[in-house]
Amino acid sequence: MKVVILKDAAEVAQYGAQIFIDQINAKANSVLGLATGSTPVALYKELIEANKSGKVSFKDVSSFNLDEYLGLEGTHPQSYRYFMNEQLFDHVDIDKANTQVPPGNDANPIEACKKYEADIVAQGGIDVQLLGIGRNGHIGFNEPSSSLASRTRVKTLTKETIDDNARFFSEGEYQPELSITMGIGTILESKKVVLLATGENKAEAIKQTVEGAISASCPASALQFHQDVVVIVDEAAASQLDDPEFFKYIESQNQALLAKLK
Repeated sequence: MKVVILKDAAEVAQYGAQIFIDQINAKANSVLGLATGSTPVALYKELIEANKSGKVSFKDVSSFNLDEYLGLEGTHPQSYRYFMNEQLFDHVDIDKANTQVPPGNDANPIEACKKYEADIVAQGGIDVQLLGIGRNGHIGFNEPSSSLASRTRVKTLTKETIDDNARFFSEGEYQPELSITMGIGTILESKKVVLLATGENKAEAIKQTVEGAISASCPASALQFHQDVVVIVDEAAASQLDDPEFFKYIESQNQALLAKLK
């Protein structure tokens, strides 16, 4: 697990975006795993600017999103399909037919989950999976107690997650309590994982993810099993790590090595 500690959220977004740019430029038909929430928005803005300036093209890229609320049409302003269109897809040269978000409005969500898994396999698997992290350590909608081998499935949201997301819904508006989410096992099959976290409210979750025991009580801790994970955090999110200066030193050495190899 590579931990990169940067000054602020802007640097986190820039560093993370460059990973995706490099991936697409190395493999034009890359399969991306994408995430919603407030943290990835700045990264998506970086990708939009890179696309507009000709630094990267999404025309052959396909994507799979982590999750979706169960019961919302893709046209609903709080659906994650709507979010992705607004925050990324409408602004880059990607073919929307190649973008998949779990179908929250499917009449048979159980079968839809199986098909989602099959579609990922049919595309050759996910090359780079983007993740945020919840205050309770959830990734996607894999809440604490989720099986570390779980697959795409219908999941009940915890009260904490519902409360955290309530700010996106108007008072009295229907807010789903169920979701479809990629499983932890699904995420771990991605070839590379990029996790972003900013702010002091994510510090405990980052500590448990990086330094804690591997446990279903912190779903993100399962990433310790993965051979290629980059955890990109700002100073605030890194504040509870036992020795953040050690991770900064490792990154400086990695960058020095890469410079010599260019």
